[in-house]
Amino acid sequence: MRRILITGATGAIGGALAEIYAAPGVELHLHGRNAAKLLAIQARCVALGARVVLQSLDLRNIAALRLWLNELCATQALDLVIVNAGMNTDIGPEGKGEPWEDVDALIDINLKASMAMVHAVLPAMRRQGSGQIALLSSLAGYFGLPVTPAYCASKAGIKAYGEALRGWLGPEGIRVNVIMPGYVESPMCEAMPGPKPFLWQPDRAARLIQRGLSKDRARISFPFPLNLGTWFLAVLPAAVSLRILSLLGYRG
Repeated sequence: MRRILITGATGAIGGALAEIYAAPGVELHLHGRNAAKLLAIQARCVALGARVVLQSLDLRNIAALRLWLNELCATQALDLVIVNAGMNTDIGPEGKGEPWEDVDALIDINLKASMAMVHAVLPAMRRQGSGQIALLSSLAGYFGLPVTPAYCASKAGIKAYGEALRGWLGPEGIRVNVIMPGYVESPMCEAMPGPKPFLWQPDRAARLIQRGLSKDRARISFPFPLNLGTWFLAVLPAAVSLRILSLLGYRG
């Protein structure tokens, strides 16, 4: 039986991925904080033939997170781990800045918990000589947007971490992939300030991610041409990139 773990399964992309991977012969371990929504996703995935196990712990509780993952991997490595859970914060409509409490929680969830997950699931994969880890970064990880500095920092960190892991673990048969979405319709996306060009629906994003993971693409970025444009922001002189962002409506 193929064992797949998805965190943030009650989010737009996470929920869509859960249903895409749900099938006979698949054991899904789904994490999410919204209990009612998680149960609804479980019902849909079970109807598609999957065995589904739920978890709703707070990812900021690293000790509990590591205990859960150690138990999952005690006898058999997970085949695919999609580290999807995340949050966002911004500088506010008047540019007052991000409350430190929000920044602290964001770094704990987006970056620290993601790294703790990798650290916990990796030993079993290395013993087995196989496995796949998918890390959710963002196109915002290429160049920092003035309206969401902490979010961009966390996603840039995930991008660099995933790329480094792929170089380290690839020779051992462990695949690591960095997923860099643009705007995908969701409550979190709606709450983000600034324009949202080339907005995708979650199902479309999940299908592309699934195809990219099956082909072991190092970086799964979308949509085109937004991914190309954000990549250019990273290689242009910073003053030019900031001017472009200002003209597009991303102003601090």
